[in-house]
Amino acid sequence: MSHYCCPRCDEPLRTSATSALRLKCSNCQLGYHLVHRSAPQPMTIHPIHRTLPKPFVLYLTIGLALFFIFGASLTYLVAFQVAAPSHPINTVSSGSEPVSKPVPTKIDPARQLDGKKPASPPPNSVQDASGRDLFEKPVNDRKDLHSTVPNDNPIDSLVHAKLRENNIEPAILCSDAVFVRRVFIDVIGTLPTAEEARSFIKDTNPRKRQLLIDHLLNRKEYVDYWAMKWGDVLRIKSEFPINLWPNAARAYHHWVYACLRDNVPYDRMARELLTSSGSNFRVPAVNFYRAVQGREPQNIARTIALTFMGISPEAWSNQELQGFSAFFTQIGYKSTNEWKEEIVFYDERKSKPSEEGRLPDGSTVKLLNDRDPRLPFADWLVTPHNPWFTRTVANRVWTWLLGQGLLEESSDKAEAQQTHAALLSYLINELINAKYDLKHLYRIILNSHTYQASCIPTTSNAIPAAYYSRYPLRRMEAEVLIDAICQITGSTEKYSSPIPEPFSYFPAGHRAICLPDGSISSPFLELFGRPARDTGLVSERNNTITAAQRLHLLNSSHIQRAIERGPRLAALLNSRLPPGELADLIYLTIVSRFPTAEEAASLAQLLQKRSTDSRPVLDVVWSLINSSEFLFRH
Repeated sequence: MSHYCCPRCDEPLRTSATSALRLKCSNCQLGYHLVHRSAPQPMTIHPIHRTLPKPFVLYLTIGLALFFIFGASLTYLVAFQVAAPSHPINTVSSGSEPVSKPVPTKIDPARQLDGKKPASPPPNSVQDASGRDLFEKPVNDRKDLHSTVPNDNPIDSLVHAKLRENNIEPAILCSDAVFVRRVFIDVIGTLPTAEEARSFIKDTNPRKRQLLIDHLLNRKEYVDYWAMKWGDVLRIKSEFPINLWPNAARAYHHWVYACLRDNVPYDRMARELLTSSGSNFRVPAVNFYRAVQGREPQNIARTIALTFMGISPEAWSNQELQGFSAFFTQIGYKSTNEWKEEIVFYDERKSKPSEEGRLPDGSTVKLLNDRDPRLPFADWLVTPHNPWFTRTVANRVWTWLLGQGLLEESSDKAEAQQTHAALLSYLINELINAKYDLKHLYRIILNSHTYQASCIPTTSNAIPAAYYSRYPLRRMEAEVLIDAICQITGSTEKYSSPIPEPFSYFPAGHRAICLPDGSISSPFLELFGRPARDTGLVSERNNTITAAQRLHLLNSSHIQRAIERGPRLAALLNSRLPPGELADLIYLTIVSRFPTAEEAASLAQLLQKRSTDSRPVLDVVWSLINSSEFLFRH
């Protein structure tokens, strides 16, 4: 005990156990140190810090944690109230009669139809919990729907037959405004411009949907988008665990791009990937054997079985796997004097584990001493009679366009699990007859009623997605979503890779769907489920919307800056167009449809004051971008 007292509470100060010059008040927990003055002045006391009692610190920490959790939860609930009503899609519009009205709260706070009880929904309509009409008029009642779908498509006959067996009514044909947005996103990964959407909706040609499909299949963006999709399957990525390195990844992506641009038949692509030898820089197809997690023959065999046959060898016996791996035991790798260059070749010096290779169908192939064993396997794989090769790519294309595969992606017992065997057989035969022209397969699927059906079911009963009674709701891919936001606002994104050999950096304005390397990314792409490209599975891409994604779209400075500072959006608002025309242009730009009369009137009022205060108009843009109508393919 010292002879000093606390200046605050006058309680005696206790000497610290570590230093005689440090004192502490046991009452108010203030700490002090002694400072010597020149004699004869007495020693003075200076406070050094306040030490909070441990229980108080604990309670404060718990309180702050609960506060932040409550705040995040409240923001999350507000996000779903504003941007995602109880029905998973805000709008499926007919061009002149969209379903939802995603006008921000400032314009229409109540959204309760003036307090009146909602009228009874029309036949075959669907309403969400707040009474908003989600009805699309039947095709025969739509005056704005000028296009038709051929009624002799075998896909529809097979799908509808399965629906009749289960007493399920197929959804009606989607509207023109819904279709133009859907097919642009599904075929070229790009939103239609306002003029493209307007032109298609107003077009009275009954064959306009077929013509638009043919047009999109020949656009440059088709090659960009599908090179991205095949990049996922072929694991085009620089860094761990694939380790292609940037130069090889670029070369590999360019090879895929050229194949799609030139519409190279799929069987020829597969053969080149399996049998090529040479430099990973100069013969890009050899990177297929480098984009494998482990270069042992068994690992290569597993990758090939998954990529080209859609089966997982995990259920095979050790003898079956060893027999299949025999085709890949003489693949050699050697480096050169050029940085990160590697030669992939047929290495005769490597011994074969056996004189025969075993194929997945149980048959065997004699392996000759002077012939690359990959060649007989490739001959067997791409034959039309192979039960796995064509089936796998047909199922993969169907999954990409319809969201649900006809069979599981990587199951050895997939045939027993499928519900549409006849439909899969039809797609296989079409692809074989078209000599593996993938565009032909896209075309027959896209022109079917099954693909062009509305996303709104005809019944409130749960219907399994495997029946394809309606178009499935799916969130846009990460790359497509950020490109769409940049297209609307005129903002730009920066993409880079941490791999320093060489460091990859893309200037502002580069589109995400054009990125050649899975290691080149951005925080937005990582948050919104871009695949790591480790397995090559389509299911590796996660398009499920999460709370973190909702909060980013609602509250992040990233999206706020894009809306407030985007030059294209600013030029649109600063134009001298009449408010009515400008309202049409805003809705066509963002959701590819015309606004309803109510939406147009509300927005026109705000647009008249945009020269003095543009914030309410930007709120409308923010509301539309956060709506499920914008975020989802429908």
